[in-house]
Amino acid sequence: MPTITINGTACEFTKGERIIDIANRNGTEIPQYCYHPGLSAPAQCRICLAEIHAPNPRNDGKIEPMMGGKLLPTCVTEATEGMVVFTENPKAMANQKAVMEFLLINHPLDCPVCDQAGECGLQDYSYEYGRGYSRFQEQKVKSPKKNMGPNIYMYSDRCILCTRCVRFTDEVSETKELMIDGRGNKATIDIFPGVPLDNPLASNVVDLCPVGSLLDKDFLFAQRVWFLKKTAGIDPLTSSGDNIWIEHNQGKLHRIKPRDNMEMNTWWMTDEVRYGWKFVHSEGRIKAPARREHGMMVPTSWIGAYKQVLSTLRDAKGAGKKTAISISPMLTMEEAFELCTMIRAIDPDSALFLGPVPISGEDKSYANPNATKPFVIRAEKAPNARGVRIVLEAFGGFKEFGTLIRSAGEYGAVVLTGNYSSDWVTDETAGAFKDTPIVLIDTLSTRLCASAQVVLPSSTFAEKSGSFMNADGVAQHFDQALPTQHSSKNEGQIANDLMQLAAGDELDEPIVAGGIQIVDEQPGQVPAASDAIAMVRGTLFDDGLARERMSEMNAPLREVAQGVRVLEAEAAVESDMPMVTL
Repeated sequence: MPTITINGTACEFTKGERIIDIANRNGTEIPQYCYHPGLSAPAQCRICLAEIHAPNPRNDGKIEPMMGGKLLPTCVTEATEGMVVFTENPKAMANQKAVMEFLLINHPLDCPVCDQAGECGLQDYSYEYGRGYSRFQEQKVKSPKKNMGPNIYMYSDRCILCTRCVRFTDEVSETKELMIDGRGNKATIDIFPGVPLDNPLASNVVDLCPVGSLLDKDFLFAQRVWFLKKTAGIDPLTSSGDNIWIEHNQGKLHRIKPRDNMEMNTWWMTDEVRYGWKFVHSEGRIKAPARREHGMMVPTSWIGAYKQVLSTLRDAKGAGKKTAISISPMLTMEEAFELCTMIRAIDPDSALFLGPVPISGEDKSYANPNATKPFVIRAEKAPNARGVRIVLEAFGGFKEFGTLIRSAGEYGAVVLTGNYSSDWVTDETAGAFKDTPIVLIDTLSTRLCASAQVVLPSSTFAEKSGSFMNADGVAQHFDQALPTQHSSKNEGQIANDLMQLAAGDELDEPIVAGGIQIVDEQPGQVPAASDAIAMVRGTLFDDGLARERMSEMNAPLREVAQGVRVLEAEAAVESDMPMVTL
């Protein structure tokens, strides 16, 4: 392959690649603001300029400065064989310092109160490429704060006019809400009159903004970013399989951001997923187990709830009726496998059903410049319908939820799983199970909580690990971000506990020293302490072990379990700031 040398490092490339792409791929830093691999390159910010030497075919191929030594933008210059690029020589470094000085002329010194502090490209490059002092003595230009749309707020005086946001609305969402208004040092980004920034992908401009100009209203002044921890996740609300970062601190989820994956979601995510996590900390969460006693639902312990579940299922079997279980498409493949294993251990003749699969509208594709695939918003609002179907097929087949609605009276007991992000119980569903004993395993309180025999609180996507299979049949693993909220458990643990009790074994009760547990502790901050809730449990559910058992069951499950893509955690960033011990 042809090679190019960037700051002394030889890098291979393919024909047509730009210098900045080659540098980014090989970990060689070239400062950049306006450039983004998913957008067009306007060569506007000028901080990526480099001195480029290349073989001159008119002079026997000797390496000579291009354009007589003029600095060239690496974001639009294609690499050629034998090219030598310098961004760390005096000429290029003088340009970097000049660009930084111009960008900071009218920039306010409000880093201590800026939401972008800690993840700001302007801060980083000012430290690395700036002068360290200001020569500007005149009055700074003041620009107003602007309400850009339902989710986005703009601090105009922080904007460096990189135009990433404008190009995103022009080229990706194609909604064209943004423009550059004015000229010279009075130029600002703005919306067109009466056209708010409100499209299904709108908040991607917050991620694109390299400074603290475009801000997320939902995250505004909520948390210092250096306290946040990132956990690799998968879109938990739709069948897209988009890769996300779950960012949290002290046991609380604060925001969700897209995670680059060129095979899945490229660089983007929908606002639906970005803001759809609020149910994790909702007041509507089922906080503790409950069981029916003398016709009323009363709070109970996990042991009391489990005993009622087993009694309900055994009573149905004793009456000569089969049991049924509905596996929600919101659950992981591993949880579905454990639940099916549990119900078949209690009733080998039990019937399996796939829970409701919400559909809203139709799939919608968006243009995606510089990517090999379009960005697609999926109409199917369930992350794992295909994965659950494969698991249910491995246990001898299943029927759709509508069939269970029509035949609920035929069963002596029904186990229903939910885990949806909103109320999923329709009038038809509530009416169908009015006279059938049901065991409800769910996250949010619904009408079924009042009519169930037992209610078991389950964990949300952020409180568990496992695998989802998206609309394209790609199975991906995600990690647990938060400790379980309230007294909930994941469905895999509930299945393990019930199997252990059904086999006549006892559950273990974890001991928490002093009744206090430390949540999400991290060096450099005060950890959160809370009263611990010691919940009895059987063998600890492990999604990796569940996939091993899936592999041993049959060939289709083995293929799926072994094909799960395990995501890499984010590498720790080492600070280059000198640390002084006082």
